[in-house]
Amino acid sequence: MSVQPQDTIRAQFTHRCDGVDTFFPVEPALKKLRGKWKGAVVCRLLFGTWRFNELLRSLPGCTQKVLAAQLRELEMDGIVRRELFGEIPPRVEYSLTEIGRDLLPMIRALCDWNQKHILGTEPDFETVARAFHRTED
Repeated sequence: MSVQPQDTIRAQFTHRCDGVDTFFPVEPALKKLRGKWKGAVVCRLLFGTWRFNELLRSLPGCTQKVLAAQLRELEMDGIVRRELFGEIPPRVEYSLTEIGRDLLPMIRALCDWNQKHILGTEPDFETVARAFHRTED
């Protein structure tokens, strides 16, 4: 497992925003989460550590290749941490970095907005959170 200092991760995160319209400050953030499965992966990881196959099974329609690519991009952007355990067979776990955990207020706001304006229900983030929460084995 490689652990990078927080300032190095932030520098990489900022650097990878090149080429994005920074006049409107939300664009770089949206670019980091662009991808069909990134938002769903981040939502799951907000509530704990997941192994690759657990994530894959929880995302019907997502292929192994696409999930691996999306996780790799999230890792390169400093949002997801990949931890490889030296076991036979190898075990890999994914979790959010501090930068990734900072997405919680935004995810919560999006969930509330979805419930109010798309589903027409009262916002209830706790119910949504329970759907993604896992108990550790």
